[in-house]
Amino acid sequence: MRNIMAVAGKEMRAYFHSPIAYLVMTVYTAICGFVFYSSTAFFALQSMRMEAQGGMGMPPLSINEYIIRPILGGVLTVVLLFLIPLITMRLYAEEKRSGTIELLLTSPLTDMEIILGKFLGAVLLFAILEALTFAYFGVLFIFGNPNAKPLIANALGMLLYGGALLALGMWFSTFTKNQIIAGAVGLAVFLLLYLLDWVSAYSQSTFGQVMSYIALTTHFDNFSKGVLQLSDVVYYLSVMILGVFLTARSVEALKGRP
Repeated sequence: MRNIMAVAGKEMRAYFHSPIAYLVMTVYTAICGFVFYSSTAFFALQSMRMEAQGGMGMPPLSINEYIIRPILGGVLTVVLLFLIPLITMRLYAEEKRSGTIELLLTSPLTDMEIILGKFLGAVLLFAILEALTFAYFGVLFIFGNPNAKPLIANALGMLLYGGALLALGMWFSTFTKNQIIAGAVGLAVFLLLYLLDWVSAYSQSTFGQVMSYIALTTHFDNFSKGVLQLSDVVYYLSVMILGVFLTARSVEALKGRP
């Protein structure tokens, strides 16, 4: 475990010694802030309209349903498809470009310790992004009364969703020494995995159901509602394990090259 943490610490330092972490955090914070402001302003406007019309016999609008869920399930899941490749594209591509991959592969560390360390470093950076998201939501508790319990499922779902993308992106980074290519491959695959759910809109066949199940965002819907379902947790964990496994196979192939 000590070796894994050492590699993770090295990756975190590398992120913050380059523009990557600052770029990703700045872009994410700006987008998240704009979406949060727009959602909150719309919620306030709708609430005032209902009050002006005497409530129309309807219950008060839910902050969780009108602000938190649309932000997590509707906008940020798409934004992360574009930002996560920026986090993962350097994990192995930069090692290959700089020529340090040979030193890394011949170090006393095992391949799995290196892989898990790199993955953990990427997850830690993603956790900072998630903390920024929930810092915005914290404002709602000052000026409103959202339900806090669903936020546990929201936070877990976002972490699992991000972890699945990071594991796949790490694998793509082993393909090439060009970070741009690694990032482009990650973005293309992530968009495809996002769009697979569209098949269920026009096909209820077995093929349509399979495509919908494979789609990453299908399993995030319950988390955005504040519902914890074991099948969704297992799905994201399976994708993470698959990404780590495929990365390990790619690293073994790198060792076999002259």
